[in-house]
Amino acid sequence: MTKQLSLAQGREYLAIPGPSVMPDAVLQAMHRPSPNIYDGELIEMMPALVQDLRRVARTEHNVAIYISNGHGTWEAALSNVIAPGETILAPASGRFTHGWAEMAIGIGAKVELIDFGTSSPWDFDRIADALRADADRQIKAVLAVHVDTSSSIRNDIPTLRALLDDLNHPALLMADCIASLGCDRFEMDDWGVDVMVSACQKGLMTPAGMGFVFFNNKAHAKRSRMPRVSQYWDWTPRANPDLFYQYFNGTAPTHHLYGLRAALDLIHAEGIEHVWARHERLATAIWSACEIWAEGGALHLNVTDRKHRSRAVTALHLSDGQGTPLRQFTETQMGLTLGIGLGMEDWDGCFRLGHMGHVNGQMVLATLGSVETAMAALNIPRGAGALEAAARVLAS
Repeated sequence: MTKQLSLAQGREYLAIPGPSVMPDAVLQAMHRPSPNIYDGELIEMMPALVQDLRRVARTEHNVAIYISNGHGTWEAALSNVIAPGETILAPASGRFTHGWAEMAIGIGAKVELIDFGTSSPWDFDRIADALRADADRQIKAVLAVHVDTSSSIRNDIPTLRALLDDLNHPALLMADCIASLGCDRFEMDDWGVDVMVSACQKGLMTPAGMGFVFFNNKAHAKRSRMPRVSQYWDWTPRANPDLFYQYFNGTAPTHHLYGLRAALDLIHAEGIEHVWARHERLATAIWSACEIWAEGGALHLNVTDRKHRSRAVTALHLSDGQGTPLRQFTETQMGLTLGIGLGMEDWDGCFRLGHMGHVNGQMVLATLGSVETAMAALNIPRGAGALEAAARVLAS
């Protein structure tokens, strides 16, 4: 048998839904000796960096920075506002709501979980029923994952806020924007979100290692009534430090801060509205190609309705467990790494395209071309004209 000729030499492309592609400007900013953490430029740049983080989140309120991944920010946010024995409501449309709810159980909270599966957004009638049933207001927070990275579902945060207001329910609205911040439109203050968690390795285009918890005055008032909060997770000194080390409860993540500074400069030079529009256009091109491929009967998108799809990640299914062979082909033969079927029952049949952060039109077309090449090599049935459909979107 003739061995397949690999074409994977050259610069590899990581098209997973985080960590995302790191801009050269970010990497170059981090490629430096360790700075002084007691005086000088690192200390001086923090106020502007914090303000620019708020600009991305569209909030005038507080942000606390943690040396952690997104899971760490889940626990940090919960630890500041949920006491042991208190109840939270968790409407789940993918693996990551389950994970956040499990974190809540781990700190002693009670969880009411409403599972909508892995292909459907929230059903607001069911959420409303759960909130109406809470006559004595035992539910202290609703855990709302804006974009679930596993399923690629984008949920409707403003409608959830409106539902809480219509029912006059005082629960905190807590949003997970780990996959969506800097990709999908998110307006913390205008949407009435009380607590938002995110991390640096996706739309913020910085190597994994920092997480962020944004919170408003209502959430901070709940923090002040907590019986205890661990010194490390306490967001109060981090958001309002008297000394530099209080931002991080110890040594700062020095090089990550330089990288984040460069990433925020890129975002604000482009403009957040343009960032959202770019992600919208690139995602639409991907969907257009995938919908053509789906005409062959072997592939389908995990989320049927475009309005419920993330602009940062797209989850796909292939029949006969062909997702894993397709990923193996693109990685070994094309130099393209795709996302695994995380949280899906048909692990081998699912794969994900990450299109978040530092991504442009030629990167998307190369990804789609590599996927089509793999489908051809594996004899996967597909509709014709997918790349042309994507090109039309980008050219429009």
